[in-house]
Amino acid sequence: MSKPKVVVVMPAYNAAQTLLRTHEEVMATGVVDHVIVVDDASRDETLAVARSLPATTVHAHVRNLGYGGNQKSCYRLALAEGAEIVIMVHPDYQYTPLLIPAMAALIEAGLAHCVLGSRILGGYALAGGMPRWRYYSNRALTLAENLLTGAKLSEYHTGYRAFSAALLRRVPFGENSDDFIFDNQMLAQILWYGYRISEISCPTRYATDASSINFRRSVRYGFGCLGVGLAYRLARWGLARSRMFPDVATEHPADA
Repeated sequence: MSKPKVVVVMPAYNAAQTLLRTHEEVMATGVVDHVIVVDDASRDETLAVARSLPATTVHAHVRNLGYGGNQKSCYRLALAEGAEIVIMVHPDYQYTPLLIPAMAALIEAGLAHCVLGSRILGGYALAGGMPRWRYYSNRALTLAENLLTGAKLSEYHTGYRAFSAALLRRVPFGENSDDFIFDNQMLAQILWYGYRISEISCPTRYATDASSINFRRSVRYGFGCLGVGLAYRLARWGLARSRMFPDVATEHPADA
């Protein structure tokens, strides 16, 4: 049986300092066939660095669309490239690319449709420099979201994710926000459609060149996450429907 095509997507914004190092380690894993970098109108040399990389398709937004808008472009381009497994890696080197083979293997074996690199499993978050206010907010939000969705994830907020192409073709991620809440909405959709999610313990690093959002945006993000969880629960109860959850949920997707 032939090896599935593995494509890594990098939603990039002002990542000139870390993009090359991240790309080199991604390709060094030996399992990635192609990389797609989507530059979200960076103000530094990200686009120039991206265009110098081998085995890489570069797409540039003419204006900044936001983190969610960037991911939408990444996944559409990956599907157009013929990807069978798509892995999102942040080009700011916050997440180690060394987990790519394990994440891809779980999907290739049919053990999961989505794999999350969790900073919480293994206790890496605080050791990696996550601010304590962010850590405890993460834990509180995750508890609330698990209660609302019925899932048992260790966190909903990691940016290190792998997907099967079948999942990306089914989930209506185009209906989601262009902002940071996109990640949360997409996980809710994955749970809604009954796809299996696995988690793998992931070391992480917080540094001046790693992307993050400020406290004010974090508060807005937190309330947004609770809103997504509530919308999911109301849809499960049949009390409300939204564009994020347009169809009847299934427990075992036939097309994955």
